[in-house]
Amino acid sequence: MKKPLIISIILLFGFNIFSQKLKNDPKLQKILEKETSGFGGQIGVYIENLKTGQFAAVNADTIFPTASMIKIPIMIGTFSHILNRKLKYDEVLTYKDSLKYDNGIVGSFRDSTKIPVSELIYLMESVSDNTASLWLQGLVKGERINYLMDSLGMQNTRVNSRTPGRSAFQKTYGWGQTTPKEMARLMKMLRKGEVFTPDASHRMYKTLGNQYWDGEGLSQIPENIKTAYKSGAVDRSKSEVMLVHAPHGDYVFCMITKNQTDTQWNKSNEGYRAARSISSALWKYFEPKSKWKLPDGYEKWL
Repeated sequence: MKKPLIISIILLFGFNIFSQKLKNDPKLQKILEKETSGFGGQIGVYIENLKTGQFAAVNADTIFPTASMIKIPIMIGTFSHILNRKLKYDEVLTYKDSLKYDNGIVGSFRDSTKIPVSELIYLMESVSDNTASLWLQGLVKGERINYLMDSLGMQNTRVNSRTPGRSAFQKTYGWGQTTPKEMARLMKMLRKGEVFTPDASHRMYKTLGNQYWDGEGLSQIPENIKTAYKSGAVDRSKSEVMLVHAPHGDYVFCMITKNQTDTQWNKSNEGYRAARSISSALWKYFEPKSKWKLPDGYEKWL
């Protein structure tokens, strides 16, 4: 496949994210290893301080299910179509009952409801609407999204569902697959304006700053701190990627689990607890003088 101009531009920008020399942070590594010790299943985490280049990692190059985190690559694929003039950001589409996946917001539309592409993107990322996501994936196609991920240097981040040749991977990983390091780097590229163009990256990144699902890692970050975030969950896997605009410097964090022994669907799930605990530990590590804490009794709102 011949690379379109926009992808050639990506490759030129994309090399910049690897130019900073990264080095392991021993103290942070110990914290991370303590937080992940004894987990009932497999857990992978990647943390990077964007200001210093220091990082910590546990199973960060292991492939895990994405669950709804795959909606970030789907958004990137949608923006590729917009930039290549195959779609318009404000183009109005018509919903058909055949598109329904579940009873989310878009799946509850009446047949022939009109909705712009921009609102589908927002619903996909902010409330994680599955019907909106699969609708957009169907317009872009999984093969195209996977090609884009490869062009961005994400060799393990792939859409599996409804994508020719990916059925075996779908049986193992579900809708999509990635590694903690790759998903964190993808978020980092969006933050730095290195996906397609700075303005497109900014629009995508800003969309990830509006989240309904904020009861896990986000709950451990002060409400006045800017973040970008996406989470995912299936029975035996929980995941989230988050970039925090901390006062002493941005940091990115991705945690993914698989083969969890705890499959309960409530806030006591071990994967959810790990996300909250790791996020809390990171905030305290990067902002040791912060006196912020959750109000007493807030647990019931998680």
